[in-house]
Amino acid sequence: MDAAEGGRVIVVCGEALVDMTPARFGQAEGYLPRPGGSPYNVAVALGRLDVPVAFLGRVSTDAFGRLLRQHLVINGVDLRYLREGPEPSTLAFVHLAGAEPEFTFYGEGAADRQLRPEDLPPAFPGDVLALHGGSISLVLEPIATTLDGLMRRERKKRLISLDPNVRPGLIRDREAYRERLEDWVASADLIKVSRADLSWLYPKQDIDQAAERWRRMGPALVVVTLGAQGAQGFASHGAVRVPGISVRVADTVGAGDAFTAGLLAWLFHHGRLTRGEVERLPEAELAGALDYANRVAALTSTRAGADPPRRREVESAQ
Repeated sequence: MDAAEGGRVIVVCGEALVDMTPARFGQAEGYLPRPGGSPYNVAVALGRLDVPVAFLGRVSTDAFGRLLRQHLVINGVDLRYLREGPEPSTLAFVHLAGAEPEFTFYGEGAADRQLRPEDLPPAFPGDVLALHGGSISLVLEPIATTLDGLMRRERKKRLISLDPNVRPGLIRDREAYRERLEDWVASADLIKVSRADLSWLYPKQDIDQAAERWRRMGPALVVVTLGAQGAQGFASHGAVRVPGISVRVADTVGAGDAFTAGLLAWLFHHGRLTRGEVERLPEAELAGALDYANRVAALTSTRAGADPPRRREVESAQ
């Protein structure tokens, strides 16, 4: 079954920013601007995976904002929910010295943070099958409160997908953030979270226990990515783990976002992107979904920056 025939769409909500990624220019080292932001990357990846997708967020009218808008158009992302403003674009400088990319954000007063309730559609049409959000848009105001209200409004009307994509450098109060995040967890149907995220959130708790506790709060499925070791899904019938895929890694920027998009795309193309269908997903199909998402993430890791593959590339790699 291919749900694309039904003309339905996933709406991805959150920040759109510019990743300043390390690059060499002859003998000199510098930074190359690339479109980025976790939800933004998910939207682009879904477009490349042949999933009808719209982006809900706010971008600047500056040169970087125009770059972000153009990249969405090129990758087939619907702009009906995109808003624009005169504020500058957020810049995120990427540092690749450690096992995980480190980000330094420059975005005080930036356009993507200024999404307000009046920027939201009063209601979504019936073709909106799912909403996805997360990352720094759950931390920064006023967008965090705006998306909080949207999630509460749309809960139980359509599938809610969440990826916290924790950025510790932006979180001033771990306890307050964790409390608010757990409210969102309870409202979500599908969660993707990294092992690094859970380790930071619950440093004294076993990763499996933390993931299972989240699932018991309300989601039908909690998926934990384990980097090169693969991924694990926690569902009502138990846990399913799939191994990682060995590739020559350029960097891991955007790999987690690509995984999220791969998981959503698999569910979409198999007609499983509803709360009820995710709850009923057999172990074998869950393993297939995780393996597909792993392949999308692995292919992204072979390229510099957040540059996810197209559907045909993923399928030819199987």
